[in-house]
Amino acid sequence: MQALGFIETKGFVAAVEAADSALKAANVSLVGQKRVGSGLVAVILTGDVAAVKAAVEAGAESAAAIGQVVAVQVIASPHEEMSGLIFDAPAKAEAKPAAVKADDAKKKSPGV
Repeated sequence: MQALGFIETKGFVAAVEAADSALKAANVSLVGQKRVGSGLVAVILTGDVAAVKAAVEAGAESAAAIGQVVAVQVIASPHEEMSGLIFDAPAKAEAKPAAVKADDAKKKSPGV
């Protein structure tokens, strides 16, 4: 896996600005964006290390001009299992309780 770059902003518009500037600044690809909650949006980029560093710098600077940049990070050599976290690998299925039928609920509940 190539280097990963993250720019986290407060608000979607700042994230779009960050992504646009980053993609124009260096030869990187946009992996996607994650809406974390509470208005936080993370833009995820990939490419060679130098390009990702330049793109993240340019994107963060541009986003800061119109909004709030919360965090930036470049991971030069991510572990291959990181792709499951980034690309939303399906989570392990959790055991769900079986639905209780109305007749079964009446049998188990005390009479009123």
